Amino acid sequence: MTKIVDMTVGNPTKHILKFAFPLILANLGQQLYMIADASIVGRGVGVKALASVGATDWCYWLILWTIIGLTQGFSTFVARYFGDKDYINTNKAIATSTVLSLIIGVILSIIGVFIAKPILNFLKTPSDIIDGAIVYLTIMLGGMIVVTAYNLASGILRAFGDGKSPLIAMLISAVLNILLDLLFVLVFKWGITGAAVASLISQLISFIYCLINISKIEFVKLDKSFFKPDFKMIKEFLKFGVPIALEYVVIGIGGIVVQSAINEKGSTFLAGYTSTNKLYGMLECSAIALGLASATFLSQNYGAKEYERVKKGVWSSVKIATIMAVIVMILMFIFKEFILELFLDINEQGGEQAFEVALIYLTIMLSCLIILYLIHVFRNALQSLKIASWPFISGIAECVCRIVMAKAVIYLMGDISLFVAEPVAWAGALLSVAIPYFFYRKKLLNEKNRD
Repeated sequence: MTKIVDMTVGNPTKHILKFAFPLILANLGQQLYMIADASIVGRGVGVKALASVGATDWCYWLILWTIIGLTQGFSTFVARYFGDKDYINTNKAIATSTVLSLIIGVILSIIGVFIAKPILNFLKTPSDIIDGAIVYLTIMLGGMIVVTAYNLASGILRAFGDGKSPLIAMLISAVLNILLDLLFVLVFKWGITGAAVASLISQLISFIYCLINISKIEFVKLDKSFFKPDFKMIKEFLKFGVPIALEYVVIGIGGIVVQSAINEKGSTFLAGYTSTNKLYGMLECSAIALGLASATFLSQNYGAKEYERVKKGVWSSVKIATIMAVIVMILMFIFKEFILELFLDINEQGGEQAFEVALIYLTIMLSCLIILYLIHVFRNALQSLKIASWPFISGIAECVCRIVMAKAVIYLMGDISLFVAEPVAWAGALLSVAIPYFFYRKKLLNEKNRD
């Protein structure tokens, strides 16, 4: 039987750490195979191929984060109902999430195929890399239904407190992705196409593994009656999930504006920027894992009306986030040059200039990492309290900061504004979720006292 965890009892810090650890390993595994993917493309095909993949980053993330936001919002309801021991609604929530995610995944896959080329042209992707970028983005967006299925399945498992199964799924996927990359890119010589196909096949295997484990949960009994449309629940899901998705859409739009400014700097600058962007996920993966662990703990306790435990859970998460950020920052500072050399051959034409760009960008991001980690804590805290408006506003803050840095401040600061755009955006986002959290926490505890 798949292991589930009731987080409404026991030590909050222990629960969060125990749950976050396998998620950190899972996210780290995912990021390592993405890094391996980029490294194989960069080293095996060349700097321009790496730039082609990098030119698609924000366009792909725009759709990906929309899916992550929706599925994360949907699985939050599963955790709440489970925490309240309401197993009928737990199953209805799973069924409703499945239907909604399937519809959304199909729509986004179809849209993705049609928008890939126009959006890359609109962003003025350099002519020497645009063909490869179009191929890569079309394949990745066309497979969004697979990505949606995986994110929902892993989210449902996490809602039950199972962090081990998503970890194993990711490890299987990571190993498979690297092997397929080597086969498709280096042996079959499929280039960028091979890297994209390898990623989608790997995610499909992850989904199948998660699905098998969901079927083993004793509380999950998905008979036909649970799939009967419950329009009240659907409305509640969309009312909560759509703002979360829009939050990521807005963040992605700001990133696309930055991408357009980067594209104007040429393929060499873009390759360097891409190298550090590929490490962005590694820097953030512990923060994402902690945020998801916090969300599961807080959602279960909010569903059980254990408001004091909610407060303790957030404080524990803040302390853990601070320690994690410092550890990641120190380790990355020590090995940053070695890691960047995995992507870039400085002996190749343009390689040395690209390396310098990557090093500047990475150094600035590492210096501000604590801000990024705290965003995930407070953003997930508000979402767990059924508050989606302020996380959405934080997305707007990120978007505005990026646009201002890329399109206005750049005339005063030059290229350095593109490097500091991320930390400035993080600061705007953190203020937009940390301040509201303390207001709602006070309100929540007052309600508890009145009860």
